[in-house]
Amino acid sequence: MTNASLPTTINAAEAAHFGSLAAEWWDPKGSSAMLHKLNPVRLSFIRTAIDAHFGGDSKARHPLAGKTALDVGCGAGLLCEPLARLGGAVTGVDAAPENIEAAKAHAALSGLAIDYRAGEIAAQGLGKFDVVTCMEVIEHVMDPGAFVVELFRHLKPDGLLLLSTPNRTAASRIFLVEAAERLSQVPRGTHDWDKFLTPEEATVLLEDSALEVVDMKGIAFSPMSGLHLSSNMALNYILSARLRR
Repeated sequence: MTNASLPTTINAAEAAHFGSLAAEWWDPKGSSAMLHKLNPVRLSFIRTAIDAHFGGDSKARHPLAGKTALDVGCGAGLLCEPLARLGGAVTGVDAAPENIEAAKAHAALSGLAIDYRAGEIAAQGLGKFDVVTCMEVIEHVMDPGAFVVELFRHLKPDGLLLLSTPNRTAASRIFLVEAAERLSQVPRGTHDWDKFLTPEEATVLLEDSALEVVDMKGIAFSPMSGLHLSSNMALNYILSARLRR
């Protein structure tokens, strides 16, 4: 396949927006503060899904030992680094070169060997992985269907896909877009509500690529519990999927 015929999923404007935030990505009080709060919740779901899928010990420190993991839309490495600490051989791909430079610098400080790449995932010449993750990315790409095909193409036959994204509901418009941006919880222009996918729409895209959803949970917020996994998917949801059997 020539470069001219490679699938194009990157939205240049979105890549530039997130690239401009690269310097603050690892600051828990900076422009990515919400991601720092969201990351432990996502990791809880991811760890449970990994143990269930691969039949691992929930108490093991390195459940990804001997396995490969690909994080698509990795930003500056907020998820790549925990995956590496779980024992995985991790590759991170992001549309913004600025994010990749920030990711490389932080991984070096952390003493972690992570293979970071900038650009279209289809152009990286990567193989297939045991685990493919994609957190809060699909709502930012040009063609969600083509993007899911690329996720599928990089997943081993017995691999595990993990994906999270905001839901397109009245609640998410109010709290994730209007309120969050006005209160500076996320940078202005981060979200386009019209590009959010409902769980039903995401499921159809996965099924079109011969994937089946194994588990799906909402990521909700309450004053008492903060962000937490929930049956309420009105704001955000995270899912695990595998090749259809």
